[in-house]
Amino acid sequence: MVRGKIQMKKIENSTSRQVTFSKRRNGLLKKAYELSVLCEAEVAVIIFSQKGRVYEYSNAGALSIFLVQFVFDNHGWQKLLEKLAMSTSLDCGVSEPAKCYLVQA
Repeated sequence: MVRGKIQMKKIENSTSRQVTFSKRRNGLLKKAYELSVLCEAEVAVIIFSQKGRVYEYSNAGALSIFLVQFVFDNHGWQKLLEKLAMSTSLDCGVSEPAKCYLVQA
């Protein structure tokens, strides 16, 4: 039995779209984990949902390295760091949420 090829277009039904997002998100995070284990690669994945939730996977500090690099290269990533810090409810005693996330990482 062969799987049918799907068209790459927006899923109009919101329930179906959410189910597809959830399944594909979990599959992507699983593949990232497998890649990091099998190939000893540093992997960082950040996924933003339609509702603004942040899902991430990283190993061996890959995410913190990734974030630090882009913060210094591009100040537009400051908002990403703030969103990550707020979504993880970090409390590290630092006044700026982005720096708090970097301290925790």
